[in-house]
Parts: sequence; structure tokens; C-alpha cells
Amino acid sequence: MRNLFLLSFLIAGLVANAQTNTFTISFDNAVHHEAEIKATFPDIKESTFSVRMSRTSPGRYAIHEFAKNVYNVVATDSKGKELTITRPNPYQWDITGHDGTVNISYTLYADHGDGTYSQIDETHAHLNIPATFMFAPSQPDRRVEVTFKPRADLNWKVATQLKQESGNTYSAPNLQYFMDSPTEISNWDMRQFEVESSGKKYDIRFVLHHNGTSSDLDTYFEKVKKIVLAEKDVYGELADYDFGTYTFIACYLPNVSGDGMEHRNSTILTDRDGLAEGGMEGNIGTVSHEFFHSWNVERIRPQALEPFDFTEANMSGELWFAEGFTSYYTGLILCRAGVITPEQYVEGLDGTFNYVWNSPARQFFNPIEMSYQAPFVDAATAVDPVNRENTFISYYSYGSVLGLALDLSLRQNKLNLDDYMKLVWQTYGKNEKPYTVKDLHETLKKYAGNEFGDMFFNKYIYNSEMPDYKTLLASVGVDLIQNKTTPYFGASVYANNDGSVTIRRNTAIGSPAYEAGLDRGHVITAINGVALTAEKSFDSIISEHKIGDKLQITYVAYGEKRTTEVELAASPTYTTQLAEKNGAKVDKKTLEKRKAWLKVE
Repeated sequence: MRNLFLLSFLIAGLVANAQTNTFTISFDNAVHHEAEIKATFPDIKESTFSVRMSRTSPGRYAIHEFAKNVYNVVATDSKGKELTITRPNPYQWDITGHDGTVNISYTLYADHGDGTYSQIDETHAHLNIPATFMFAPSQPDRRVEVTFKPRADLNWKVATQLKQESGNTYSAPNLQYFMDSPTEISNWDMRQFEVESSGKKYDIRFVLHHNGTSSDLDTYFEKVKKIVLAEKDVYGELADYDFGTYTFIACYLPNVSGDGMEHRNSTILTDRDGLAEGGMEGNIGTVSHEFFHSWNVERIRPQALEPFDFTEANMSGELWFAEGFTSYYTGLILCRAGVITPEQYVEGLDGTFNYVWNSPARQFFNPIEMSYQAPFVDAATAVDPVNRENTFISYYSYGSVLGLALDLSLRQNKLNLDDYMKLVWQTYGKNEKPYTVKDLHETLKKYAGNEFGDMFFNKYIYNSEMPDYKTLLASVGVDLIQNKTTPYFGASVYANNDGSVTIRRNTAIGSPAYEAGLDRGHVITAINGVALTAEKSFDSIISEHKIGDKLQITYVAYGEKRTTEVELAASPTYTTQLAEKNGAKVDKKTLEKRKAWLKVE
């Protein structure tokens, strides 16, 4: 449905005004986080007309139940007669007795500024559309028109990917596009530049709502420009942005929550840190990640997400590619764009690598099955404990290290991941043909040969084997070094006031603590009969021992004092470093491979 929106725009002028659903939204009570919303649904054929609040949001995969923040719902017909409303479920309002038109008014409470929810206060109206507006499930193809009423006293103005009709009235060709169009209404600042691609010119806009200076924004925008051009180089062209414009919508304020969320012609970027408070370095990676999504996931689109379902959780087995490969390029692009150095990039690989390499979860799920977990982990909430430490690896991280392995493996055969991504783009993204895992497999076979394509997918995608990263990294002059001298206990702990420590999360399967029967919530009070105190801390005692030492652990579980024995193991963590930093002499051929990979001189 997404790739039909252009056709919808072309025929919009031929559609009668009666086929447009209209909304207005105002913010007089923003100080108390409320918006007043009015909607008109004309030319209704069914006797019982249903409207809903979405339960999901594009770019997220879990259930969010936006209906919980809606109240004061009133429905009338075209003459103002109040209509009967019944509630068949928590998310839906059924309306009867209308005359072919239904007008609805309601109050929305919103106070969580990120890529999923909405936030209304006296700094801004930060609107995620599914969290804000009701929709009619029976009218997915209706044109939508919305009039925003910014607070003139607060100097608010509108930033959105929606098509501007006039003033503060904007439109979308259908429900899918409308729901995919976040909007920031505030006293924002903007920078923009023009990029030529495939014979067209596009405006790349960076809208920023912040408390910083114009100079801060100027500095930051120079980095954004470099990222845009470096990512364009991966695919050989920009995506064909609707109306010739792509808009970064950033809000870096202390009242929002950190997030990034991709959309068709825009992205939402939020963080508590302003540019002068660490946001300059802390948020630029999100810029890189989300803009890459304008190709990979927005147009190179998994079949499982077409069309996006606003009534149920959305499950896809391709997130290791859609999110994971995008995560691989996130840091790589920062390096290629000169935002970080090659040394910073290489040394930053080990955190993600250690997380994936050392996780016991691969024995339970492969990357496809990890992707299936998204409805349970992607900003999903629950009160009962889960065993994620042992059963889940983020598809962002899993896909990222597989992207690294695929790139370096291809480069050993004088190929590269950039050209594979270009082929996927040309085959599925540019013409917006949704893909499956099998399609990715077949495309890799077409690009790198049947034997290589089958090997990679059969070992690492359909199964959970791990590539030989030491050899792959060595091919570009990067050392993968295990820390074999530091003793490893295998539990993450936090200190209590009396010096004892509490295990903060489930211990990993196979770790010394796990094998000893220690688990989340257990309180360790003594080691080898020595009570833990502020002076004799857990970490200091562990550091006094060596690998293979057996420690007698005294702990409290469920109010009962217990003892167990922990045998310290070697640390399973690795570091990644440029080989020459370790004193090695890197030959010219290897350095040339590294330069081709990182695209640096």
C-alpha cells in the first residue's frame, strides 16, 4: 500500500471533497499536556461507523495502546445531533444513528516525547500521529487533511513530511502515509542544503528544537551533511523523496526521552542532551542510523510489514537485515564521513561484538527468530521478569556483527557489502517491491555466487553459527584480542549500603556464577569468609584472585543464608584495535583493503 501513495496524490484532485477526512488540533491547555481534537468523517455508508486509536506505530513492532490517553469523546451528525457511542473493545468507538457524516471531538493527554508517543506542553506539541489521531479502519484509502493550530503566543510553527496545502493545513493521500508522518510544532530552527541525485534536486532539511545556539546548530549540521552524502554514496543515489524533500525533525530538550524513529521522508530524533551538553557526539550516530533507513526499511521493505497493521503487533523475520545491517552502517558511515576516526570506529566495534559473541541466546534462536521477538522487546512493557540475558540478542546488534562479517568476507573475494546493498536497492527498494529472507538469500547468490550465498545464509541466518571474526578482521589490519588474564565471576552486581552486593540481572548460562547457582536478586555478603564492606569490596576481592581460583560465596536468597563455590574463569571479552597500535607492521596490501573498507586516506 505504501508504494501506491504517489498515485493517490495524482488522483487526489479528482476525488470529491466528501472523500476527505479532516482533523483539527489545538493546544490551549498545553500546560496540562492536553490537546483538543476534532474530526469529520463524511460520506459514510455503513450504519455502524467505527473509529479506533492505533495500538501500534510505524517503526515500532510492539503493542502500545494509545487509546488509554483519550477521553471526553463526543460524536455528532452533520446537524449537530449527538450520536450514540458504544465500546466493543478498549480501542474502538462504534457510532450509530448518523446521517452519513460523523463529527468526533475528544481530548488527548500526551506527555512522553519520543519516536512512539506524543508530548504536549509549553515547549512544544510533539506529535506521533498514531498516538494522537483516531482513524476509521473501513477507510484506509481516504485522503486525510489536518489543520494544526499552533500557539502564536509561543512562536510555534509546524515541521512535518505531510504535504502543505495552505497555512497550517496539511494532507496525506491515505491512512498509511498519515500515520507515518510525525509532526513537531514548536519554535524550532532549521538548516537545509540541496543534493542532486539521478537528475533531480532534493532539499535535505534539519529542523531542531533546542535551547542551544545557532552556532551549535551550524556545527552539527555540517556533520549531518557529510553523513547524507556518505550514505548516498553507498546506494549511488538518494531515495526519491516525495515533494523533493527529506526532513530530520530533532528535539534535544531535557523534557523528552532519547529515541530515533525512521519514516518515509523524515525521521524523529529526540534526546535530553542539547548540543552543548554532549548531544553533539551522543546523537550524531542516531542521525546516521535513521537516515540510512530512508533506503533500508522504508523502501527496501520487508513483505511482513506490508501493509503496516495498526490493530495488532507487527512481526518480521527480516529485522536482522532491516535494523541490523543499518546498525552496521551507522558507525561505518560516521568513519567514512570523517565524523569519527578509523581508530575510534574500530575500537568501538568490540562492545557489540562481545554482546553477540558471548550471548548464550544463540542456542535458542537464529537471527530470523530473534527478529520475531521484536513485539516483546521493542519498547514493549510488562511487569513480569523475563530471561532475555539468556534467550535474546538484539536484532540490531546481531545483524550489525553479521553485516560486518558479510562485508569483510565479500572483500576477501574482491566484492563488498555496498554493492550488495545497491543490488538489493535496485531490485526491491527503488521500485518498492517488498522482500522476504529468501529474496535476500537469492540476491546474495546472484551477487557473490551460489556457493557463497548458500554458505552465508545456511550457516549464519538460518542457523546460529558465528563467522571467523579474527581472520576477517585481520584481513583489514584489525586485531581481535581476548582478555585472558582477568578473572571472570559472571555476575553483574550493585553495592548495598552495608557493603554487600546484589546480583542485578539473570546470570548468563555457562558463567561461573550461573554454574554455582547464583541468580538475580541474590545478595552476596561474604567471599572466603571475609565480609564485604566499603573498604573490602566485591570487586577488590575478585581482583586479588586469579583464573581457576575457587571462592566460597556466602549469600542470601529468599531470606535464607546460603553458601556456594564459584570457580573463576578467564574473561570472555575481546577488544578490537588497529594492528599497528599493538606494534605490528601492517603490509601495504592490507592497508589498501582497510582504506577501501573505511573509505579513508
